[in-house]
Amino acid sequence: MPQPALHPSLFLSPLGDSAVVLQFGEEISPAIHQRIRAVTHLLEQQPFRGLVDFVPAFTTLTVYYDPWELSQQGTTDAYSEVVRHLEILVEQAAVTAAAPARVVEIPVVYGGTFGPDLQEVAEQAGLSIEEVIRIHSQGSYQVYMIGFAPGFPYLGGMDARIATPRKAKPRESIPAGSVGIAGAQTGVYSITTPGGWQLIGRTPLRLFDPSRQEPSLLQAGDRVRFVPITEADFLSRKEEQA
Repeated sequence: MPQPALHPSLFLSPLGDSAVVLQFGEEISPAIHQRIRAVTHLLEQQPFRGLVDFVPAFTTLTVYYDPWELSQQGTTDAYSEVVRHLEILVEQAAVTAAAPARVVEIPVVYGGTFGPDLQEVAEQAGLSIEEVIRIHSQGSYQVYMIGFAPGFPYLGGMDARIATPRKAKPRESIPAGSVGIAGAQTGVYSITTPGGWQLIGRTPLRLFDPSRQEPSLLQAGDRVRFVPITEADFLSRKEEQA
């Protein structure tokens, strides 16, 4: 069963014998995201013995550890040790100023063959194509988590005026770099994959490149701004990356 920690809305639960889930709440919100971000920042700065990895999500942070190393070869209880470390970090995070978010600009060519669903989004919203582009590109989006596919960002902060349901029939293949809308969320396909999001544009940037030192262009905690570009700009930037 979940165990209450230092904050009444925070619960810690074991996930198997090598992970702990920190549950910060039940609803997606900027406040919960900031708490998760603060703890992940401290984990980066102060990794404890046996830490393997940590994965932030909308309302949770999952911390993976090596139980043998953390227990000092079986002399202590690994779960109790990791909980002790995490409670210390949570307490520190509550009084530590959050680091400024990195802002990443993503160039996008909207509409045409690059955004075949832009017209449908505009019609459902009762807006012109130009208004949809203006609203989408003027937003400031929070990267809540990376998931679904390697490097795929789940973004919060989209204007409700352009929220559009997913397509009734998903596409079998969506090109990497496609910018889409699904309900109240917007996101960017990091690799070529099936999907049901409404496609409104495409970026020439590679959101996921396994040859880079950091394969994912975006990380949880970043902020994203979409910048409209022309088709000629798109093709030129793609050539530069070839």
